Amino acid sequence: MAFTSLLGSDAERKVAVAEVALRAVLCGLGALAAALVATDTQTRTFFSLQKKATYTDMKAMVLLVAAAAAAAGYSLLQAARCCCCVALLRTSIRPRARLLLAWCVFACDQALAYALLAAVVAALQASVVAKQGLPQLQWMAICALYGAFCRQAGAGVACAVAAAVDAALLAFLSAFNLFRLYGAKATTTT
Repeated sequence: MAFTSLLGSDAERKVAVAEVALRAVLCGLGALAAALVATDTQTRTFFSLQKKATYTDMKAMVLLVAAAAAAAGYSLLQAARCCCCVALLRTSIRPRARLLLAWCVFACDQALAYALLAAVVAALQASVVAKQGLPQLQWMAICALYGAFCRQAGAGVACAVAAAVDAALLAFLSAFNLFRLYGAKATTTT
């Protein structure tokens, strides 16, 4: 049985190049978000006591750093896989192996997108509380005290939001790559 794809080899190459580009962007944004948030610190003096604000003070930011770093590492590995697949595109890959790989990539991309999105939403919620406070619980807005800390954390969260959007696009692309394989016709050669 020979495997023929719904897309021509030129179209497959363009999809693969787009996937590599999206994964490279995700790697960069994830690493930048993790670095911005993880290195964020500011020290203030209150009545001769020094209080240091770090990202570990908010558990949502710790989750964001872990998720963004994991997204960066995963997308780097997947970008390398994509480059290998583009190089091997001219060779014949068995349909069963291609289908299994597509399912694995699809499942991992979906998990990454959901995990990163959950971490970003938690960090956004914590950031809003830090910016505005919560008077009902008598929580004060700490961004009035730690302005530089909040600005750098905000930049990190913004990069993480962009990374989450990129991860969602990659999840759509991996779904496309998987489900187009089911539309391909397997022809018998005699």
